[in-house]
Amino acid sequence: MIPGKVIRFRLVVFLSVLVILTISCSKKIKADAQSDPWKNMEMIIKTLPQTNFKDNTYNINDFGAVADAKTLNTAAFEKAIKTCSENGGGKVVVPNGKYLTGAIHLENNVNLHLEDNAEILFSLNPKDYPIVHTSWEGTELMNYSPLIYAKNKKNVAITGKGTLNGQADSTNWWIWCGAKMYGWTKGTPSQNDPQNREVLVDMAEKGVPVSERIFGDGRYLRPNFIEFFECNTVLVKDITVINAPFWILHPIKTNNMIIDGVTVNSHGPNNDGCDPEYSQNIIIKNCTFNTGDDCIAIKSGRDGDGRRVAIPSKNIIVQNCKMIDGHGGVVIGSEISAGVNNVFVENCVMDSPNLDRAIRIKTNSKRGGVIENVYVRNLEVGTVKECVLKLNMFYNVYGSQTGNFIPTIRNINLENINVKNGGKYSVWAEGYKESPVENITLKNVKITKVDSVYLLKNVKNINFINTYVNGKKVE
Repeated sequence: MIPGKVIRFRLVVFLSVLVILTISCSKKIKADAQSDPWKNMEMIIKTLPQTNFKDNTYNINDFGAVADAKTLNTAAFEKAIKTCSENGGGKVVVPNGKYLTGAIHLENNVNLHLEDNAEILFSLNPKDYPIVHTSWEGTELMNYSPLIYAKNKKNVAITGKGTLNGQADSTNWWIWCGAKMYGWTKGTPSQNDPQNREVLVDMAEKGVPVSERIFGDGRYLRPNFIEFFECNTVLVKDITVINAPFWILHPIKTNNMIIDGVTVNSHGPNNDGCDPEYSQNIIIKNCTFNTGDDCIAIKSGRDGDGRRVAIPSKNIIVQNCKMIDGHGGVVIGSEISAGVNNVFVENCVMDSPNLDRAIRIKTNSKRGGVIENVYVRNLEVGTVKECVLKLNMFYNVYGSQTGNFIPTIRNINLENINVKNGGKYSVWAEGYKESPVENITLKNVKITKVDSVYLLKNVKNINFINTYVNGKKVE
C-alpha cells in the first residue's frame, strides 16, 4: 500500500509537469501566431463562440402578422420575439410573403429566420422608428432606431434566404443626404442643414453626454439598417439586403460575430455594406457586396468621440467574398480614432468598373488612430478605377479635416494578388514627415493596365517581392 504522502507528492509532481507543458504549449502557439499572422487568424476562428438556439419555433402569423405588404406588423414582430426570448429562445419564423413593419428589436437567444420567399418591407414613416442609443458616422447619439436593432443582447441571429427591403430610394430616405443625384433639391431639408450633422459633431467634441445628443424628427440623420450594439455571439446568415437608408450591417462595440453568405445590393448614399465599429472577433465570409459606398469599412469612432470610447476594432476577418460596385473593396476608416489592428483578408474577388479601390486606409489629423497589421492574400481583381492599394493620411470630406492627432499606418502586407485593370496607380501612399506610412510589402503581386507604378509621399520601408506591374518586375 502506497502511503498518502507519496501519493500527494506524485500528484503534485504530475500537476507541476502538466502546468509546465501547458505554459510551454501556449507560448509555442503564441510564437507561431506572431511569426505567421495567418496562424493567428486560424486561432481566432477556432476559438470564436457560436450561436446556439433551442428547438422552439414561433411563427409571426400566430401573433397577428399579415403578409399583404400594407398592414403594419410591428406589434406582431415584437410579440413573437418577446415570447420566444421569455421562453428561453428559439426561432422566430417569417413565412413566405411580404410583411410591412417598423423597427424590429431583437432579444436574447432569438434567431429571426426568413423563409426563402419571405420579404420584410420596412416602413418609410420615420415615426415607426423610436429614438434609441445608436451611432451616426462614428458619433454616438439618440436617433431613429436602426431598422433591425439589438442592444446589449447575447446569442442572437438573423438567418434564412429571404429579403430585407429598406425601400429607400430617391423619393424618401436618400434625399436627406443633401445630394442632387439622390433626389435632393434646393430648399429641401437635409443632414447638411446647420442644425443637424454639424451640431452632432460639435456636441461630441465638447463632450456633451450621449443621452443629451437627442436627434430624430427634424434633424434628418438617416437610420442604420441592421445594428448590433454592445452584443456578444451573433450570426447573420444567408439573407439578402436591399435598398438601405444608410449603413447596412453595423456591429458596434460587438464581439464574436459571424456574417456568412449575405448578399447586399444597395446603391444609395453612405450605403456601406458592413461597418464593424469598436468591434472585435468579426468574421465576414462568403458574402456579396454591391454598394453605393464602401463594400466593407472597418471603423472605430470619429475624432473626440472615438478617443472617448477608445475601443479599437481588431481581429476582423474577411474570407471568400465578392465585391462589385463600391468606393472600396475592404476599407479601414475614415472614422477610425480608436485605431484598428489585426485585419485579415483572403480569397476574395473584386471586379467592377464602378469599384474605385481594392484595399484602402483613410484617416487624417482630426481622426488620428493607429492602423496596423493588415494582411491580404489571394485576391483576384478585375477592374479598379483608381488604385489597388491606397493609404491616405489626408482624407478630406465635410471641409477642412486637419487637427493635432497625427495618425499611424504601418505593417500592411499584400500577397498573391492578380489585377487585370489596375487604374491610375498600383500603390498610392501618403504619410506625414513625422509619421510616415511604414512597412508596406507586396509579394507575388501582378498588376496590369495601370498608368503608374506608384505615388509615394513620406513612406518608409516599402518592399516589392516578386511583384510585376505592366509585365515589368518592380525592383
